[in-house]
Amino acid sequence: MNVILPEKLKYSLKDKIIYTTTILLSLICLMSLVYVEISSNTSIVEILDTSEAEAKALGNKTNEEIEALKNIINSKFHNNIEKSSVSSNIKKIDNTKDIVCTALDTKESKPGSYEINVVLPVINIDSEITKEYNKEIENVFKAKLDSVLETENKDIAYSTEYVASVNNNILSLMIKSNLKEGSNNAQRTIIQTYNYDINKDKELTLKDVLKTNNLEEETIKSTIRAEIEKSQKRVNEFKELGYSIYSRNPNSSIYEIKNSKEFYCTSNTLYIIYAYGNEDFTSEMDVVVI
Repeated sequence: MNVILPEKLKYSLKDKIIYTTTILLSLICLMSLVYVEISSNTSIVEILDTSEAEAKALGNKTNEEIEALKNIINSKFHNNIEKSSVSSNIKKIDNTKDIVCTALDTKESKPGSYEINVVLPVINIDSEITKEYNKEIENVFKAKLDSVLETENKDIAYSTEYVASVNNNILSLMIKSNLKEGSNNAQRTIIQTYNYDINKDKELTLKDVLKTNNLEEETIKSTIRAEIEKSQKRVNEFKELGYSIYSRNPNSSIYEIKNSKEFYCTSNTLYIIYAYGNEDFTSEMDVVVI
């Protein structure tokens, strides 16, 4: 049997130009996509937050999704409502504004004395409970701002930012504050949250949220303990290397469900937050994702 091999293909100059141009355009598109991913404020983890992980119900996430969601907690603060699903019959204080809006936005610098970047929210709902929330925000964060503005030669850096989420008429508001007083002192990070059932005009506890989502308290308690033990193991490893890091006591009562006051809810994710700077001068925190 005679086999005849095909002759080597010959390309015209026109064909070569077309093929070369096509390849170059493909490379340019690929490089553009890489650049956009690197330079964009929206990371792969943030995309995960709004799609894969957020699409799953509480307590139904993979370990990889949980770790990704834990890592983005600090990138959530954009001084707005990140998600909103609420009925239109809410009694607002000001009908021209959203139910959570910025009440104070100030940036000021006085060399050697202070550096300030403070954004504070107000809850625009006509309720005695939310009015108390607003008063507390003023008494804690606004009062600190006023105090810092009166200081001289203490080199203080003070900032605050917030994020809110409204889902199924449940309002969740989280405020983060960073405070550093003097160059030799550790930075202190404070996180305060407010969770409110708009329909029932009721403050929500962590226990309420777990019950609503049919989550067993003992299961969540075990999840919290496992996370704290993992953090303490990391602390011990760093101590062996000579570093000093804030220590946790997994047996402490602060990790009990009834004492876990700081938590933030989105449509399908619950963040239970232990910000140790709320009580001590540290920026260390643990975040348990459900």
